[in-house]
Amino acid sequence: MDIEKEHELIKAAKLGDDKAFSILYQQYYPYLYKYLLKLTLQEELSKDLAQDTMLKCYNHLHAFKGESKFSSWMISIASRLYIDSLRRKKRENRWYDQVKASLSRQLLWVAQSKGIEWSDHFTDFNKLDADVRIPILLRHYYGYTYEEIGTMLGIKAGTIKSRVHKGLKLIRKEWNEDGQSR
Repeated sequence: MDIEKEHELIKAAKLGDDKAFSILYQQYYPYLYKYLLKLTLQEELSKDLAQDTMLKCYNHLHAFKGESKFSSWMISIASRLYIDSLRRKKRENRWYDQVKASLSRQLLWVAQSKGIEWSDHFTDFNKLDADVRIPILLRHYYGYTYEEIGTMLGIKAGTIKSRVHKGLKLIRKEWNEDGQSR
């Protein structure tokens, strides 16, 4: 799209012509999506960010001064949205880790107050990702076979075996031969 046509469409969209913005949207959405896909390496996140970006462009079109290309303005909005999503994810992960640690401490306290033996292995176990922790729990605590666990989780038995092995290896790495935490 040439610059003159772009400026005409932007001017019309600023005056409330939704069809003009629709043309801009159709023109620039593929470019935006490809940029975000390269940036995030995640299809769904890229789609969400592209939609959010285009909505922001639509809602804030009056702020576009035309000092740069529309695509540059759009990419700057998309980049800021992506950075914000990374920050939000980081905060969520930090909060989740704090909740897990708190629950683990609470379980330890409850177990000790009721005279239940508590293993430090359980604390290390709780640090594992859920995709590894669940198969270990089902296999070694509840006694399900790999095939049964695979059926429950909709995953191949070989994958379950691999996850159990990986998780146990990670836990063992945290402990030396005397059973003491490193």
